Amino acid sequence: MKKTFRKQIMKRMSNLYKRIISIDNLTLADQKARKGKVMQYGVKLHDQNRENNILALHQLLSNKQYKTSEYTTFKVYEPKERVVYRLPYYPDRIVHHAIMNILKPMFLACFTADTFSCIEGRGIHSASFAVRKALRDQRSTAYCLKLDITKFYPSVDHQVMKALIRKKIKDLDALLLLDEIIDSAPGLPIGNYLSQYLANFYLTYFDHWTKEVKNVKHYFRYADDIVVLHGDKQYLHHLLAEIKTYLAEELKLQVKGNYQVFPVAARGIDFVGYRSYHTHTLLRKSIKKNFARKIARQKQLNPLTLASYNGWTKHCDGKNLLNTLLHDRRI
Repeated sequence: MKKTFRKQIMKRMSNLYKRIISIDNLTLADQKARKGKVMQYGVKLHDQNRENNILALHQLLSNKQYKTSEYTTFKVYEPKERVVYRLPYYPDRIVHHAIMNILKPMFLACFTADTFSCIEGRGIHSASFAVRKALRDQRSTAYCLKLDITKFYPSVDHQVMKALIRKKIKDLDALLLLDEIIDSAPGLPIGNYLSQYLANFYLTYFDHWTKEVKNVKHYFRYADDIVVLHGDKQYLHHLLAEIKTYLAEELKLQVKGNYQVFPVAARGIDFVGYRSYHTHTLLRKSIKKNFARKIARQKQLNPLTLASYNGWTKHCDGKNLLNTLLHDRRI
């Protein structure tokens, strides 16, 4: 293991809790949590007694009496069926933002450059562009290993998560607060602001192991979707076996059975909404079909719909596709 990795991972942070629960930080957290949500019922209710609520929350946290509120849940079906957890705006979503105000730099410092999703400046298009850049070297990217993790968020093990966090944080009060939130729902609850960073952190030691112990050059992870490129098909099969072992033994996770090792030239890499080849990149078939259906159903095309899909197509070889769909309303 490289010394740079060891130093970065082993450095532990202290004196966090007082910064998290300070009135200034709670006020800032309130300002951030409400962005784009000022018309929501929870925000309006909080605003009826905003200053006193912040003072009360500060006192609650100072006395170590904060407990996560009861969740409500609902299902979403796009891009796949998932159960989403929701907490009240006050106090919980403010607390999550207060924690992230202080801990976000720590999380970001741990993530490798090959990690995407829920990181500012490293979203879907950044992940796709990184894969396309690697594909310029056709010889060393002839084959692709593509995999994801079975029910990743629900499968996150709380004891493993706590142990990983303790490698980075030594402030006991901050650890107890994080423990309380981690134990408030099974796995990692989708919908929590804190969960998206904890999910990335849960896999960050795996990222470093892949890059710095296994010396994998072309590795890309978006949430739990993973792409590895190499010029040797057998190498990827061997790496897959090692990945399965690492995830099972270290993180108690299982690779989904639909993993693939295939030649890139034959079908391209279906990743983060695009299908990328060595010479060009197309829009994912399901996104194209959804766009076609929306066009067919609308007598007058919604400008927001057009802007959304134009954003997808302008980042690939999709100009002709967009023109065809817009000029042939029979699709």
